[in-house]
Amino acid sequence: MKITALNGFKDIVPGEVELWQRVETAARAIFSRFNFSEIRMPILEKTELFARSIGETTDIVEKEMYTFVDKQITMRPEATASLLRAYIQHGLHVQKPIQRLFTIGPMFRHERPQKGRLRQFHQMDVEVIGAQNPRVDAELMAMGALLLEELGVTVSLELNSLGCPACRPGFRETLLAFIEDRYEALCDDCKRRSNTNPLRVLDCKNPSCRAQVEEAPSIQEHLCGECSDHFAVVQEGLQQLGVNYTLNKFMVRGLDYYTRTTFEFITGDLGAQAAVGAGGRYDGLIEQLGGPKVPGIGFALGMERLVLLLQQQEEMESAQGEIDIFVAGLGEAASEFVFPLVHALRRKGLRAAMDHEGRSLKSQMKQANKAGAKRVLIIGDNELEQGQAVLRDMQTQEQEEIPIASGVDKLAGSLFAAC
Repeated sequence: MKITALNGFKDIVPGEVELWQRVETAARAIFSRFNFSEIRMPILEKTELFARSIGETTDIVEKEMYTFVDKQITMRPEATASLLRAYIQHGLHVQKPIQRLFTIGPMFRHERPQKGRLRQFHQMDVEVIGAQNPRVDAELMAMGALLLEELGVTVSLELNSLGCPACRPGFRETLLAFIEDRYEALCDDCKRRSNTNPLRVLDCKNPSCRAQVEEAPSIQEHLCGECSDHFAVVQEGLQQLGVNYTLNKFMVRGLDYYTRTTFEFITGDLGAQAAVGAGGRYDGLIEQLGGPKVPGIGFALGMERLVLLLQQQEEMESAQGEIDIFVAGLGEAASEFVFPLVHALRRKGLRAAMDHEGRSLKSQMKQANKAGAKRVLIIGDNELEQGQAVLRDMQTQEQEEIPIASGVDKLAGSLFAAC
């Protein structure tokens, strides 16, 4: 019996690893333009680090972490906590008041493996530590949007504010009253969360729970003056930088450390795994972990999902134009005429194909579709007699007649110009 990889753990083999390299190369180039420096942290950390930062009642800490209980150490489920631990431990705030850091590497969560979601997954994580200005929030999102744009990945940006310790308590009371009226209709997880962190009820993926909270109050209507001003400048900054976004009052993220700005990059091309990247502010977290009282903001992009999107793009491009022209010869005489023509087309640099088995026109058109041919030249006995072949554009289905009496070389030249 052969040994295979663990469920949720995946080999990245030749043919696929090149896409990973492409993503990493593009990311490093973009991060460099925005003056980010790389940092690398270990995979194993003390369990307490994630319990204190992510939150003891989050799904990640309660259900998903790979923890060695006897040693109280955990394989990192996300990068921010580890990066901040390194920032504090090495006194990076003393070296430079504002640090722009990024890291790329594997993370680990015991989740149900799905398309784009594995138990060992990889993230590109970027953090700006020490900057309070809301324009930094806009700049960071613009950087993520620029990277995705340069990779050719189409996403939408969704934005929210979670307020701060000054304005959250009032909203919490309003939300609790709303939840109480619908308590019995909620799932068991949401019932439990309503007592610990009711904001998480808004983030539940259970369809029945989502229906219950559809009319939930928005935290955007309960922001204090400072948070409201901060959020307004963030939106103004995005508009100045030409970054489109939509507001999403239900976005609370799955980690407890977020304050104020939160955001997600969403795609419609990966089914349920819609988020390609996400992040937000975590003012107060560094102090909570024993560091100085400095603000921070960051985001992570999922590399598996980016690679899946790039693979889909390649497949579409391949299907749309793998062959420049398919020459369909119908009958023995036509096949003899087509044989040197296809070779002449290839000598001119076109990707050309033909059928050698004497199949019907319908069958050859299927071959042309399967090969992703942009055009099909149809030549049969009638076309040979009349000296006119039919050239069909496979995308528009438009047809035109092409003279063939002048010989193979001139015909090849005419087709080269048409393609």
